[in-house]
Amino acid sequence: MTKNKDRKMRQETKIKPSSSSTSRLQLLTSHLLPPMASEKDAALAAVPTDSPTIFDKIINKEIPAKVVYEDEKVLAFRDIAPQAPTHIVIIPKVKDGLTGLSKAEERHCEILGHLLYSAKRVAEQEGLEDGFRIVINDGPKGCQSVYHLHIHLLGGRQMNWPPG
Repeated sequence: MTKNKDRKMRQETKIKPSSSSTSRLQLLTSHLLPPMASEKDAALAAVPTDSPTIFDKIINKEIPAKVVYEDEKVLAFRDIAPQAPTHIVIIPKVKDGLTGLSKAEERHCEILGHLLYSAKRVAEQEGLEDGFRIVINDGPKGCQSVYHLHIHLLGGRQMNWPPG
């Protein structure tokens, strides 16, 4: 077989191996969410509820996660659909009615501060000394798809402004 034929055959039959994060995402979404075209679609379809969220299930170890930081109040783990080389989700272990930032009350000030301080500690641990971005999605138009307050820590690349 000639080199060109061999190369062409390999290209035609080439199957990309799936990464563990992609297969975990497919597994989780196949059991928990109807197929969605995008995060925007997922956010528009999401409904706040008292039922356990995917994050509650991660806290309770019912769903695996790559945990990078944990203390008595928060849990931080790698996002299964990263939007940057470093993309970590930081959540309070106790929801306490804090389904989104717009639901915050004065009684939540301590955990809100602790979440931000934890984000700073995780950024240091991840070597993001050149900078990082913190994102909190709130409500359908803010593209919130999980109604359990969470912070996205993004880094490892140059961020743009304004964001998309």
